[in-house]
Amino acid sequence: MSRANWIDDEDHPAIDAHMQQLEHFSAAIADGHIDRPELDRQEQNLILAMKEVEGTLSDDQHAKVTALLAELAAYTVMQMLHEMTSAKIQAAIK
Repeated sequence: MSRANWIDDEDHPAIDAHMQQLEHFSAAIADGHIDRPELDRQEQNLILAMKEVEGTLSDDQHAKVTALLAELAAYTVMQMLHEMTSAKIQAAIK
């Protein structure tokens, strides 16, 4: 299997394309609402994926992947808050 890049040609994170390939993610967001069971299932998916990878990493790789996951989580939260703020501003202007 060939690798799909994490960064697109314009030097932006390309994780969205990877998320879109997760059928459970697409199904969960289809109605525009994430309920507690969907969030719990995603947490379990994340835990399973982390356990599968964590034990295969050297200490150096583990440190790098840990930093990557933290940066990704921070980016995701910041992007979501930015979009929510932008949406509120647009709604107030109308």
